[in-house]
Amino acid sequence: MDNDWTKKFKKRFAFLSPRESADCIAFNCPASNLLELGEALAQKEGFDLLVDLTAVDWGEESSPRFSTVCHFYSLSFKNYLRIVIDCSNNVEPEIPSLATLFPGADWHEREVFDMFGIRFSNHPNLKRILMWDGYPHFPLRKDFPLAGEPTELPAADVAEDTGVSVLPAPMMGGPFVAPSEGHVSQSEPRGKDQSWTEERGKPR
Repeated sequence: MDNDWTKKFKKRFAFLSPRESADCIAFNCPASNLLELGEALAQKEGFDLLVDLTAVDWGEESSPRFSTVCHFYSLSFKNYLRIVIDCSNNVEPEIPSLATLFPGADWHEREVFDMFGIRFSNHPNLKRILMWDGYPHFPLRKDFPLAGEPTELPAADVAEDTGVSVLPAPMMGGPFVAPSEGHVSQSEPRGKDQSWTEERGKPR
């Protein structure tokens, strides 16, 4: 895949806009054209594998705040294609689901919904995949504290179903932060204003 291929591809899909990328060909796609593009990628353009689907929260001060990122792979070209879709609504972000075109999108979209709160319209079973039903937060949003949100444990529903008590994991930052060296509060700017650190015990 070279510049000629990229130019022809862009000409076939005029709604795409080039996106700067250091590793693979990348385009921005309007949410309203995503299904059209996805169908063409799967049936005509040779990008028959959706490798992954994730999202980015650019921060509360940004607009659009959320973008969904898809990576497609072509078994014919042996190349990747990155498609980025901005969510126009910062409060209730939503884009069309690709699950009917790429079955592998099913769980990827559920995880993005669970962690970022981005909804995927016409998804066959859009429900949380990691956090429990009714959990009011989205752990990978920028406004979610690194130390996590205080949660009553043991969880009543888990204890009722299993008879097992659940204790919090003894680690700084909760399940979504893995410090590499030193204290998270020193290496991660958002860790400075948390309710607890290694040096100050977690409130009870």
